[in-house]
Amino acid sequence: MKPDEIRELSREELLQLLGELEEEHFNLRFQKSIKILPNPHRPRVIRKDIARIKTRLRELDLAEGQKRR
Repeated sequence: MKPDEIRELSREELLQLLGELEEEHFNLRFQKSIKILPNPHRPRVIRKDIARIKTRLRELDLAEGQKRR
């Protein structure tokens, strides 16, 4: 997922997507442990997407903190 696409999503959508990606990452780790991983590059892509989403959520948290002051 591209950073521009992530910036367009709302907080609720980001949280939902984060949950889905974490679940997929867990499943891929399990598949890797039993040696049936269809696409070996997918876990890396998912980890980066998770990091991008968490970064965006943190940006939103900081922006809300600035507005409250």
